[in-house]
Amino acid sequence: MGIVRERKEKNSVGLKKAKILVVDDELNMRLVLDAMLKQEGYEVATAADGLEALKVLQEEKIAAVAADLRMPRLDGMGLLNRIMQDDPSLPVIILTAHGTVANAVDALKKGAFDYLTKPFEQDELKAVIRKAVRTRQLSDNDLSAAADETVPLQIVGESSHMAEVHEMIRKVAPALTSVLITGETGTGKELIARAIHRQSTRKEQPFIKINCAAIAENLMESELFGYEKGAFTGAVGTKPGRFELAHRGTLFLDEVGEIPREMQAKLLQAIQDQSFERVGGLKTISVDVRLITATNRNLAQEVREGKFREDLFYRLNVFPIHIPPLRERPEDILPLTDHFLAKFNRKLGRKIEGVDPDVRGCLLAYPWPGNIRELEHLIERMVLMAEGPLLTMDLVPPEIAQAAREPRPDASHRSETSGHDELRSHMEEMEKQIIARCLDECDGNVTRAAERLGLSRKGLQLKMIKHRLRKRGE
Repeated sequence: MGIVRERKEKNSVGLKKAKILVVDDELNMRLVLDAMLKQEGYEVATAADGLEALKVLQEEKIAAVAADLRMPRLDGMGLLNRIMQDDPSLPVIILTAHGTVANAVDALKKGAFDYLTKPFEQDELKAVIRKAVRTRQLSDNDLSAAADETVPLQIVGESSHMAEVHEMIRKVAPALTSVLITGETGTGKELIARAIHRQSTRKEQPFIKINCAAIAENLMESELFGYEKGAFTGAVGTKPGRFELAHRGTLFLDEVGEIPREMQAKLLQAIQDQSFERVGGLKTISVDVRLITATNRNLAQEVREGKFREDLFYRLNVFPIHIPPLRERPEDILPLTDHFLAKFNRKLGRKIEGVDPDVRGCLLAYPWPGNIRELEHLIERMVLMAEGPLLTMDLVPPEIAQAAREPRPDASHRSETSGHDELRSHMEEMEKQIIARCLDECDGNVTRAAERLGLSRKGLQLKMIKHRLRKRGE
């Protein structure tokens, strides 16, 4: 089968365009990091303390924050707390001098993305920044939970589907049973995971999250289990992994289907034994961790295809919770709309009174391929642009208005399209298998594989992203 060439290629997920906020009271450190990150292709904003950083965050779109722990006025921990309340999906990297590692670990438990001890290797910081930006981009495709632990989590929805999800959360939360949350991107899987933690007996203990899709294969083990000083080049100190940080609390593995198969055996053993060794270490570390996982992939199908370990799947899938896409629960669209309107009125300092009936009709008719996240982004944009007291149709993007006017297929039409959908799915699976086999025969060399397949290198990379095929060593 010939593989269709890509049309004009778009830029892949662009780390280079991300803006990083560097917060440090030492001018020399700000200048060094500014120069280093700009050399990597990032845009950079700087601030001398936490209060100055908050002003930058209000005015600019930031992909990640690197902040010193000790600063005047508002220190790194205070800045972290404010960010976790206002924008919990924004990765915050804590920079700390020797002797304050315990504080940095405490920051991780309170939501920091990572920490580095000074002096640190520039390559290590670059790797952490790349991972943070990738995580931010992935978070933009899913619904993040409010991280303010002092207020109840709001799972908005009036449909029978969400009533069932609420009941499942109520039943499983106190049991400490492993939970697997499934659903399309943007349906709110992390929100459900946090709700389970908040209703469990471990609610006062840490909730540690790791997005497995954002971690390179060769870093997965050290990310999960930590490493000892000298374990590999750049390991300038001992660092605990996410399992260790989640001791007595909850560990949430988002996009668990992205874990490489060779790592799945180690993960399974750690879950079964509740113990592990750090990379480069000999001491066995015992932990007490409640595990919640999430994926937008069909793991049962991946088990049948040999891509995911069957024993690990059954260990994770003790209590499955499926979150239906928004198009299957239209009763939740308007309550979510009102929820996001109130949220962005508060956040943006606006006083929009409501939503025009025509807009409500449009929202109900639109199929929401991006689910709740797409709805949230739309309402935020409309609130920003609104000049009157209501959100009106002139604020709705033309492509959404057009899609809302198109007839939705009903049951009588589904049989006519099912054959086409099945053929398309089969063709895509064949394409995926051909690319995977070619990459394997070329020992993972993307350039050679692209030449054999008659694709440009970037065209093949885009197809690898589409089919979730990893380049070796990444």
